[in-house]
Amino acid sequence: MVRINPDFSYENECDASIVAGVDEAGRGPLCGPVVAAAVIFPRRDIEIPVVIRDSKQMTARARAAAYEWITQNTIWAVGQCSPAEIDELNILWASMRAMERAVAAMAQRPEFCLIDGNRVPKNLIGAALVKGDAKSLSIAAASIIAKETRDRIMHDLAEKYPVYGWDKNAGYPTSSHLQAIEKYGINECYRKSFGPIKERIKNETSND
Repeated sequence: MVRINPDFSYENECDASIVAGVDEAGRGPLCGPVVAAAVIFPRRDIEIPVVIRDSKQMTARARAAAYEWITQNTIWAVGQCSPAEIDELNILWASMRAMERAVAAMAQRPEFCLIDGNRVPKNLIGAALVKGDAKSLSIAAASIIAKETRDRIMHDLAEKYPVYGWDKNAGYPTSSHLQAIEKYGINECYRKSFGPIKERIKNETSND
């Protein structure tokens, strides 16, 4: 299969000159925040010495190298929503709010946003691009920033709560993670509206 790397085609088609790519990471895990990132490339004619593509298709080493280059050569910011906010809003709307926060935190306000997915957050001006992290370099860069940021958050949380293995599973419902939850219970980092956690709370309440 020929892998086509993302480029600036979609950015160049925009009427606006200051275009941000926006993406999020962490919709599926049982715990931790959902993290969004927004990235503006000040110049689109520069040589990029690292691979930038959908973060899910990159090795950890390549992603870390890309993260370092992106953070030093672009305008970028992150935003997040906590587990409590995810429970209050649901994960879709929490992801939208995290994207809005990322854009609001940028040192330069974009005129237009390219959003990964099929929905534009209500407070942003832009267009949704399905599988945008495989098409747009700005979105791909945002996907890398979002994932690296979230992974680092989970690594830090794993030092505080080592029994769950968050440094390895990033909060996703792996078998070992579910076993740890069964053995040690949950804490404030968990999303209580998510299926396995919600079911556990329900069972504990019914057994009281």
